Amino acid sequence: MAEEPVTLSIVIVNWNTCGFLVNALASIYEHAPSEAFEVIVVDNSSSDGSAEAVAERFPQVELIRNSANEGYAKGNNMGLARASGQFVLLLNPDVIVLPGTLDRAVAYLREHPDVGAIGARQIGADDVVQRSVRGFPTPLAVASEALGLSRLFPNSRMLSRYRMNWFTYDREMDVDQPMGTFLMISRDALSRVGHLDERFPIFFNEVDWCYRAKQAGFRIVFVPEVSIIHYGGASTRLVAAEMAWESRRGLLAYYRKHYRAAYHWPVYALAAATSWLHAWYCSSRRRREGS
Repeated sequence: MAEEPVTLSIVIVNWNTCGFLVNALASIYEHAPSEAFEVIVVDNSSSDGSAEAVAERFPQVELIRNSANEGYAKGNNMGLARASGQFVLLLNPDVIVLPGTLDRAVAYLREHPDVGAIGARQIGADDVVQRSVRGFPTPLAVASEALGLSRLFPNSRMLSRYRMNWFTYDREMDVDQPMGTFLMISRDALSRVGHLDERFPIFFNEVDWCYRAKQAGFRIVFVPEVSIIHYGGASTRLVAAEMAWESRRGLLAYYRKHYRAAYHWPVYALAAATSWLHAWYCSSRRRREGS
Protein backbone atom coordinates (compact mmCIF):
# COMPACT_ATOMS: atom_id res chain seq x y z
CA MET A 1 0.00 0.00 0.00
CA ALA A 2 1.35 3.42 -0.97
CA GLU A 3 2.07 5.82 1.86
CA GLU A 4 -0.35 8.69 2.36
CA PRO A 5 1.06 11.93 0.87
CA VAL A 6 2.33 14.32 3.52
CA THR A 7 0.08 17.34 4.03
CA LEU A 8 2.16 19.21 6.60
CA SER A 9 5.92 19.33 7.16
CA ILE A 10 7.05 20.88 10.44
CA VAL A 11 10.63 22.17 10.52
CA ILE A 12 12.26 23.06 13.85
CA VAL A 13 15.79 24.46 14.14
CA ASN A 14 17.27 23.90 17.58
CA TRP A 15 20.32 25.04 19.49
CA ASN A 16 20.70 24.10 23.16
CA THR A 17 17.01 24.23 24.10
CA CYS A 18 16.51 20.57 24.97
CA GLY A 19 13.76 21.06 27.56
CA PHE A 20 11.75 23.40 25.35
CA LEU A 21 12.26 21.22 22.28
CA VAL A 22 11.03 18.05 23.99
CA ASN A 23 7.92 19.86 25.22
CA ALA A 24 7.27 21.33 21.77
CA LEU A 25 7.51 17.93 20.11
CA ALA A 26 5.27 16.37 22.75
CA SER A 27 2.64 19.05 22.10
CA ILE A 28 2.80 18.44 18.34
CA TYR A 29 2.12 14.74 18.72
CA GLU A 30 -0.47 15.28 21.45
CA HIS A 31 -2.35 17.77 19.26
CA ALA A 32 -1.39 16.29 15.90
CA PRO A 33 -3.10 17.36 12.69
CA SER A 34 -5.74 15.04 11.29
CA GLU A 35 -3.85 14.60 8.01
CA ALA A 36 -0.46 13.03 7.35
CA PHE A 37 2.46 15.07 8.66
CA GLU A 38 6.18 14.87 9.26
CA VAL A 39 8.50 16.59 11.72
CA ILE A 40 12.06 17.53 10.81
CA VAL A 41 14.39 18.73 13.57
CA VAL A 42 17.66 20.39 12.58
CA ASP A 43 20.01 20.44 15.55
CA ASN A 44 22.77 23.02 15.27
CA SER A 45 25.45 21.16 17.21
CA SER A 46 23.79 21.47 20.62
CA SER A 47 25.83 20.57 23.69
CA ASP A 48 22.86 19.97 26.01
CA GLY A 49 21.77 16.56 24.74
CA SER A 50 19.02 17.90 22.48
CA ALA A 51 19.74 15.57 19.56
CA GLU A 52 20.07 12.55 21.81
CA ALA A 53 16.76 13.35 23.53
CA VAL A 54 14.96 13.64 20.19
CA ALA A 55 16.45 10.38 18.90
CA GLU A 56 15.47 8.53 22.07
CA ARG A 57 12.02 9.98 22.77
CA PHE A 58 10.79 10.78 19.25
CA PRO A 59 12.25 8.20 16.85
CA GLN A 60 9.60 9.14 14.27
CA VAL A 61 11.20 12.58 13.87
CA GLU A 62 13.64 13.07 11.02
CA LEU A 63 16.70 14.38 12.83
CA ILE A 64 19.45 16.32 11.07
CA ARG A 65 22.55 16.69 13.24
CA ASN A 66 24.89 19.48 12.21
CA SER A 67 28.51 19.35 13.32
CA ALA A 68 28.52 23.14 13.76
CA ASN A 69 25.98 25.87 14.45
CA GLU A 70 24.89 26.71 10.93
CA GLY A 71 22.51 29.49 11.97
CA TYR A 72 18.74 29.78 11.81
CA ALA A 73 18.34 30.50 8.10
CA LYS A 74 20.62 27.72 6.86
CA GLY A 75 19.18 25.29 9.39
CA ASN A 76 15.66 25.99 8.17
CA ASN A 77 16.76 25.65 4.56
CA MET A 78 18.22 22.24 5.35
CA GLY A 79 14.85 21.23 6.77
CA LEU A 80 12.97 22.75 3.86
CA ALA A 81 15.08 20.72 1.45
CA ARG A 82 13.82 17.54 3.15
CA ALA A 83 10.20 18.68 3.54
CA SER A 84 7.65 17.04 1.27
CA GLY A 85 4.41 18.50 2.60
CA GLN A 86 1.82 20.57 0.76
CA PHE A 87 2.30 23.08 3.58
CA VAL A 88 5.44 23.78 5.61
CA LEU A 89 5.55 25.15 9.14
CA LEU A 90 8.68 26.89 10.40
CA LEU A 91 8.37 26.49 14.16
CA ASN A 92 10.61 27.61 17.00
CA PRO A 93 11.44 25.04 19.69
CA ASP A 94 10.22 27.21 22.58
CA VAL A 95 6.51 26.82 21.85
CA ILE A 96 3.57 24.66 22.83
CA VAL A 97 1.13 23.78 20.06
CA LEU A 98 -2.47 24.08 21.26
CA PRO A 99 -5.35 21.76 20.33
CA GLY A 100 -6.65 22.29 16.80
CA THR A 101 -3.95 24.80 15.88
CA LEU A 102 -2.33 22.80 13.10
CA ASP A 103 -5.61 21.73 11.49
CA ARG A 104 -6.93 25.30 11.53
CA ALA A 105 -3.73 26.64 9.98
CA VAL A 106 -3.74 24.05 7.20
CA ALA A 107 -7.45 24.65 6.52
CA TYR A 108 -6.91 28.41 6.28
CA LEU A 109 -4.12 28.15 3.72
CA ARG A 110 -6.04 25.57 1.73
CA GLU A 111 -9.11 27.82 1.60
CA HIS A 112 -7.06 30.91 0.67
CA PRO A 113 -4.66 30.03 -2.17
CA ASP A 114 -3.69 33.69 -2.55
CA VAL A 115 -2.18 33.62 0.97
CA GLY A 116 1.47 32.62 0.98
CA ALA A 117 1.94 32.35 4.72
CA ILE A 118 0.16 32.87 8.02
CA GLY A 119 1.27 33.81 11.50
CA ALA A 120 -0.25 32.72 14.80
CA ARG A 121 -1.45 34.49 17.90
CA GLN A 122 1.25 33.96 20.50
CA ILE A 123 0.44 33.69 24.18
CA GLY A 124 3.19 33.99 26.77
CA ALA A 125 3.69 31.79 29.80
CA ASP A 126 2.02 34.61 31.77
CA ASP A 127 -1.13 34.16 29.63
CA VAL A 128 -0.63 37.57 28.00
CA VAL A 129 -0.89 37.89 24.22
CA GLN A 130 2.52 38.82 22.83
CA ARG A 131 3.18 41.48 20.22
CA SER A 132 4.21 39.39 17.26
CA VAL A 133 3.41 41.46 14.17
CA ARG A 134 5.47 44.27 12.66
CA GLY A 135 5.60 46.29 9.49
CA PHE A 136 8.47 46.15 7.04
CA PRO A 137 11.48 48.33 7.94
CA THR A 138 10.92 50.83 5.13
CA PRO A 139 13.04 54.00 4.95
CA LEU A 140 10.30 55.95 6.76
CA ALA A 141 9.95 53.26 9.42
CA VAL A 142 13.71 53.03 9.93
CA ALA A 143 14.05 56.81 10.20
CA SER A 144 11.15 56.94 12.65
CA GLU A 145 12.82 54.29 14.80
CA ALA A 146 16.23 55.94 14.64
CA LEU A 147 14.84 59.35 15.63
CA GLY A 148 12.64 57.93 18.40
CA LEU A 149 9.42 59.11 16.75
CA SER A 150 7.78 55.70 17.02
CA ARG A 151 8.16 55.86 20.79
CA LEU A 152 6.90 59.43 20.99
CA PHE A 153 3.85 58.57 18.88
CA PRO A 154 3.23 54.87 19.58
CA ASN A 155 -0.31 54.91 18.20
CA SER A 156 0.53 56.66 14.94
CA ARG A 157 -0.07 54.33 12.01
CA MET A 158 2.53 56.24 10.02
CA LEU A 159 5.31 56.80 12.56
CA SER A 160 4.79 53.50 14.39
CA ARG A 161 4.33 51.39 11.28
CA TYR A 162 7.28 49.17 12.15
CA ARG A 163 6.37 48.38 15.76
CA MET A 164 2.63 48.45 15.11
CA ASN A 165 1.76 49.15 18.75
CA TRP A 166 -1.78 49.88 17.63
CA PHE A 167 -2.33 46.39 16.23
CA THR A 168 -5.12 44.38 17.85
CA TYR A 169 -4.52 40.66 18.14
CA ASP A 170 -8.13 39.54 18.20
CA ARG A 171 -8.95 39.84 14.50
CA GLU A 172 -7.69 38.47 11.24
CA MET A 173 -5.64 40.94 9.23
CA ASP A 174 -3.25 41.17 6.31
CA VAL A 175 0.19 42.05 7.68
CA ASP A 176 3.76 42.56 6.52
CA GLN A 177 5.69 40.28 8.81
CA PRO A 178 4.39 38.02 11.57
CA MET A 179 7.06 36.81 13.96
CA GLY A 180 8.83 33.75 12.57
CA THR A 181 8.12 31.74 15.70
CA PHE A 182 5.22 30.13 13.81
CA LEU A 183 5.18 30.72 10.08
CA MET A 184 3.14 28.30 7.98
CA ILE A 185 3.86 28.55 4.26
CA SER A 186 2.08 27.06 1.27
CA ARG A 187 4.05 24.87 -1.11
CA ASP A 188 3.11 27.19 -3.97
CA ALA A 189 4.59 30.19 -2.17
CA LEU A 190 7.71 28.28 -1.20
CA SER A 191 8.24 27.16 -4.79
CA ARG A 192 7.80 30.66 -6.21
CA VAL A 193 9.53 32.70 -3.50
CA GLY A 194 12.30 30.29 -2.59
CA HIS A 195 13.98 29.46 0.68
CA LEU A 196 15.33 31.81 3.34
CA ASP A 197 18.19 34.10 2.36
CA GLU A 198 21.23 32.82 4.25
CA ARG A 199 22.79 36.27 4.19
CA PHE A 200 20.53 36.79 7.20
CA PRO A 201 21.79 33.92 9.38
CA ILE A 202 19.77 34.70 12.53
CA PHE A 203 17.57 37.78 12.27
CA PHE A 204 15.49 39.30 9.45
CA ASN A 205 15.54 36.19 7.26
CA GLU A 206 11.80 35.69 7.76
CA VAL A 207 11.21 39.43 7.27
CA ASP A 208 13.05 39.22 3.96
CA TRP A 209 11.08 36.12 2.97
CA CYS A 210 7.74 37.81 3.71
CA TYR A 211 8.83 40.86 1.71
CA ARG A 212 9.72 38.68 -1.26
CA ALA A 213 6.44 36.80 -0.92
CA LYS A 214 4.43 40.01 -1.06
CA GLN A 215 6.49 41.19 -4.03
CA ALA A 216 5.51 37.93 -5.73
CA GLY A 217 1.83 38.72 -5.16
CA PHE A 218 1.09 36.62 -2.09
CA ARG A 219 -0.76 37.85 0.98
CA ILE A 220 0.62 37.35 4.49
CA VAL A 221 -2.10 37.03 7.13
CA PHE A 222 -2.28 37.05 10.92
CA VAL A 223 -4.87 34.47 12.00
CA PRO A 224 -5.85 34.74 15.70
CA GLU A 225 -7.74 31.44 15.63
CA VAL A 226 -4.34 29.80 15.17
CA SER A 227 -2.72 30.08 18.60
CA ILE A 228 0.40 28.83 20.36
CA ILE A 229 2.10 29.30 23.69
CA HIS A 230 5.48 30.97 23.20
CA TYR A 231 8.13 31.20 25.90
CA GLY A 232 10.41 33.42 23.83
CA GLY A 233 14.13 33.72 23.11
CA ALA A 234 15.15 30.31 24.45
CA SER A 235 18.27 30.10 22.27
CA THR A 236 19.11 33.77 21.87
CA ARG A 237 19.01 34.55 25.57
CA LEU A 238 21.94 32.17 26.00
CA VAL A 239 24.09 34.66 24.09
CA ALA A 240 22.07 37.83 24.63
CA ALA A 241 24.93 40.31 24.24
CA GLU A 242 25.92 38.89 20.86
CA MET A 243 22.30 38.83 19.72
CA ALA A 244 21.94 42.58 20.25
CA TRP A 245 24.62 43.06 17.62
CA GLU A 246 23.22 40.37 15.32
CA SER A 247 19.77 41.95 15.34
CA ARG A 248 21.19 45.28 14.19
CA ARG A 249 23.35 43.62 11.56
CA GLY A 250 20.24 41.92 10.24
CA LEU A 251 18.31 45.18 10.00
CA LEU A 252 21.09 46.95 8.15
CA ALA A 253 21.64 44.01 5.79
CA TYR A 254 17.92 43.99 4.99
CA TYR A 255 18.01 47.72 4.25
CA ARG A 256 21.04 47.37 1.99
CA LYS A 257 19.38 44.57 0.06
CA HIS A 258 16.02 46.21 -0.58
CA TYR A 259 16.77 49.95 -0.62
CA ARG A 260 19.80 50.43 -2.84
CA ALA A 261 18.94 53.77 -4.44
CA ALA A 262 21.28 56.63 -3.54
CA TYR A 263 18.49 58.69 -1.97
CA HIS A 264 17.94 55.94 0.63
CA TRP A 265 21.50 56.08 1.94
CA PRO A 266 21.12 59.06 4.32
CA VAL A 267 18.54 57.03 6.22
CA TYR A 268 20.89 54.05 6.17
CA ALA A 269 23.70 56.14 7.66
CA LEU A 270 21.37 57.38 10.39
CA ALA A 271 20.14 53.86 11.09
CA ALA A 272 23.66 52.47 11.17
CA ALA A 273 24.85 55.04 13.69
CA THR A 274 21.89 54.63 16.03
CA SER A 275 21.84 50.84 15.59
CA TRP A 276 25.43 50.36 16.63
CA LEU A 277 24.97 52.75 19.54
CA HIS A 278 21.89 50.86 20.69
CA ALA A 279 23.56 47.47 20.27
CA TRP A 280 26.64 48.65 22.18
CA TYR A 281 24.45 49.93 25.01
CA CYS A 282 22.42 46.71 25.23
CA SER A 283 25.53 44.57 25.06
CA SER A 284 27.32 46.60 27.75
CA ARG A 285 24.30 46.56 30.05
CA ARG A 286 23.86 42.80 29.74
CA ARG A 287 27.54 42.21 30.44
CA ARG A 288 27.30 44.38 33.56
CA GLU A 289 24.20 42.52 34.71
CA GLY A 290 25.93 39.21 34.12
CA SER A 291 29.09 40.13 36.00
